Amino acid sequence: MALRTFLFAVVLLAGLCAPVAQAQLGRILISGIVPCSNSTKTSTATTPVFPNALVQLQCGGSVVSSATTDDNGVFTMVLNLVTTLLSTLLSGCKLVVGTPLSTCDASLPSDGFLQSALQFITGGLLSGVLGGIFNIIPAGFNLVH
Repeated sequence: MALRTFLFAVVLLAGLCAPVAQAQLGRILISGIVPCSNSTKTSTATTPVFPNALVQLQCGGSVVSSATTDDNGVFTMVLNLVTTLLSTLLSGCKLVVGTPLSTCDASLPSDGFLQSALQFITGGLLSGVLGGIFNIIPAGFNLVH
């Protein structure tokens, strides 16, 4: 009887201590490099990058997320798929860099801002469904006055 009680207590304790498995719904990863240029159509491997630039994800005029580029001009945003409709993200949202271009190069304009639409990277939808992470990148930054 004591052995039975002991085993019951061990099983109960193991059940209480075991981590609870939670469903992980997908996440959306938006990342890219902001060039110090007025158009990515003229960007090359030698185009300088835009460090310390504020990048905002705007959907319908509202800022949904933001990030600051690092010294290499790289930014990353992670969004929860539950709160973000993927179709709305791709069609109704854009990346906006409000930091003036003249901040990274004095010969570039100080008015206007860089803007880019969003796009899936290769295999985006299928790999996102299977892996739980949807990878999205800027379609190309252009200067908007």
